[in-house]
Amino acid sequence: MNFTPTEDRRMLADSLDRYVAEQYSIDTRHQISQSKLGYSPAQWAKFAELGVIGALFTEAQGGFGGDGFDIAVVFESLGRGLVVEPFLASAVLAGSALAHAGNDAQQALLASLIDGSHIATLAHEEADAHYVLHHVGTLALRDGDEYVIDGAKAVVTLGDQAQTVIVSARTSGDVASEDGISLFVVPADTAGVSLRAYPNIDGTRAAEITFTQVRVPASALLGAEGQGLATLEHAVGRGILALCAESLGAMEVAKKQTIEYLQTRKQFGKAIGSFQALQHRMADVLLEIEQARSAVINAAAALQADRSTRERALSAAKYSIGRIGTLVAEECIQLHGGIGMTWELPMPHYAKRLVMIDHHLGDEDHHLARFIALGHA
Repeated sequence: MNFTPTEDRRMLADSLDRYVAEQYSIDTRHQISQSKLGYSPAQWAKFAELGVIGALFTEAQGGFGGDGFDIAVVFESLGRGLVVEPFLASAVLAGSALAHAGNDAQQALLASLIDGSHIATLAHEEADAHYVLHHVGTLALRDGDEYVIDGAKAVVTLGDQAQTVIVSARTSGDVASEDGISLFVVPADTAGVSLRAYPNIDGTRAAEITFTQVRVPASALLGAEGQGLATLEHAVGRGILALCAESLGAMEVAKKQTIEYLQTRKQFGKAIGSFQALQHRMADVLLEIEQARSAVINAAAALQADRSTRERALSAAKYSIGRIGTLVAEECIQLHGGIGMTWELPMPHYAKRLVMIDHHLGDEDHHLARFIALGHA
């Protein structure tokens, strides 16, 4: 298989890299992440204008990409700039769920997601689920022409800014059953929806969302009742690939900045990069990053494969990215010394994002166990 990026993808990556480098400095990123919204509507509109959001959707959905390698190209560039706009929450997780299972009325939302005028998010994770995708305790009971939703969702990415929340709830079965999970498209201002928003340590934002006797019409059901797990796997799988590619982009910047530091910082009259012990540590980092790149390429290539192949490739990539991202964060901070922990230097912000990515959509321990279990299935 030819893994060389197409001309269109190279052009997209070049234009996005150039825009991020020129218009999304680390200081700009700090201002955006510390703002009340946690993202910049102006930047979000500009990304939409550049076609970056559209690259995450197929032509049939109103975009011009949507392939695994399109996701990887976009998110690697976003990772280089530590971009905090809602690409993952709105375009990948919520957008993929709508595109996968939505009826005509629900898929009509895709146009507003692509042009950036509407933000959606996926509310699925629960406090005691430990990343298990089919662990759903939130309930949705049928009451005539309506469903009544009760439960709580944890760490919902940019949950306080989404106008639409796609929530998973159990319509049958016990809390750990793979069957009986349903998805609902719920306007965020629906009566009974409450939330507590907070900043994460890496500059992103999340919210705890509680659903208390939330009534939605039967038309809010996304896909067939009780068959939501396949849609969740589809959306979360694309999200995992996006996170892995984002981490790869952040690793590349951390590597570059560390090499520059080793070449300029002097001790005993010599650049510390001339010391063999530090050269060996940096060589290990470079080799590990190439291993991470291979894992991302493999996951992107497997995104359209059969379920077993796809899920094993995604879990392998997420495990690798979690382990290597943490290693890169630790090594680059240590090679910088004390200055590596200062707010003014970009390095600690890349390190925090690398560590947080490991804990989003399943950490390395979860995905290693899942990879093994899928091999025995």
